[in-house]
Parts: sequence; structure tokens; C-alpha cells
Amino acid sequence: MARDGDINEPTREFPGYPTGEALKERSAVTTEPEPGAPPRAGGPARGLLWVLGAAALAVVVLLGVQATGLLPDFRNPFAKEQTDRSQPPLLKSIQDLSRYVAAEGNFQVVVDLQNDRRNVPDWLLSQRTLFVGAGSVEAYVDFTKISEGAVVESADGKSVEIRLPAPQLGKTNLDLEKSYVFAEERGLLNRVGELVKGDPNRQQQVYQLAEERITTAARDSGLTQRAEENTRKMLEGLLRSLGYEKVTVTYTAP
Repeated sequence: MARDGDINEPTREFPGYPTGEALKERSAVTTEPEPGAPPRAGGPARGLLWVLGAAALAVVVLLGVQATGLLPDFRNPFAKEQTDRSQPPLLKSIQDLSRYVAAEGNFQVVVDLQNDRRNVPDWLLSQRTLFVGAGSVEAYVDFTKISEGAVVESADGKSVEIRLPAPQLGKTNLDLEKSYVFAEERGLLNRVGELVKGDPNRQQQVYQLAEERITTAARDSGLTQRAEENTRKMLEGLLRSLGYEKVTVTYTAP
């Protein structure tokens, strides 16, 4: 009898158990699941993870290439677009101006305008607008109104007298970029009416009132007096440079 562990010990055979070459052939066969056996866990999930990982890596690479400037910027197919179909400006008239703008005043006014109905509560029918208006007014001398003989030179040529029309105030220029609606309150019926028909000129009354307030403020600000002084200094400097020793500037009533 052979001893335990002897490599020459013959293999005992059992009925139905593969031995020898049959066992080697079965070991070499690929390990595919037998028909009817449950699928191995993790196969589809692992493939999905690989796909997501590859997509994320591709996005990172594209963003990195874009950041380095090697490729042009990506265009958003849903980006906002603006189309300007405005007509070209039409020149209606040209007016020659011969005015010297001697001063300009910049003003700011707060307009608190409320429109309501008598015996009707404000929450039902009322509209109140708090508007901050910014605008400017020019003070100028119109040289086209200088009459003949307005410039009188002395006999010796050392002095000159100039009579000019009094300075005028130009039209108030409301700067809409610096003006804004600070607050607005509307009644229930006002809101409903705006939803139904709207009012594109709703702020026009506020703009007009702001311009009127700025114009009044310009008249009371002494802007025309400043224009007189600036025009006088300008003419004195100009005429003295021409050799006149004495320059007299006077203004006539408008």
C-alpha cells in the first residue's frame, strides 16, 4: 500500500465524477453562466458607470481646451437674439444756430403725483407716482439778434462798446438715463385697466411736470446772470487780445 502523500498513488475513481483528461477539459472551458442561472450582479451598472465617467471626462477636457483658447468659443444654440428693424432716420430740416452757450445748469427734482377720484377709496381707484427727474438747462446769447451798430469803436481805436441781447434760457433737457421712478402705487381698478388695455403714455404726465419744475428752478437760479458775466469775460479777453484797452459790454432787454 502506498503511503499518504505519495505522488505515485493511483487516483481512485468514483462513478459519475470526472477524472483525468475530462477534468482538464472542463477546467479549460470559459466560465459562462449555465442556462437558467441568475445573471451576475454589477455587469450593467458597471458599464453605465464607465459611460458616465467617459462623458464627464470628455466635458472636462473640452472645457479645459476652451479655457486655454485652443478652440473657438462654443455657441449656445438657445442664446438670446435681438433684431433691430428700425427705419433709418429722416432729416426733416436744418437750422443754423449762432448762439453762444455761456452757462448750463443741472437740476434734479422729485415729483410726487397722485391721481384719484373724489369719494372713492385709494385702494380701489388711485395712482401715485414718485419720480426723480434729472435735467439740464442752457443759458445762451443769440448773436443773430445783434442789431446794426451794436459795435461802436472809439475815435482813437483804444476802446470799444458792444450791445448784446440779454441771455435766454434754452429748452429743458430731461435726461431719461438719470431719471427714474422711485415708487408707484396703483389701485385695484387701475391695475385691471392696465392689464386690459395698457397705457404707453402713462409716465408722460410725470415727465412734463418734471420739465416744468426744472424750468422754473432755472429761472430762479440766476443762470441768466451767470451767462451775462461769462459772455462779458469772453468778449473782453477776445477784444483785448486784438489791441483794445477798454471793452464795454451791455445787454438790451429782450
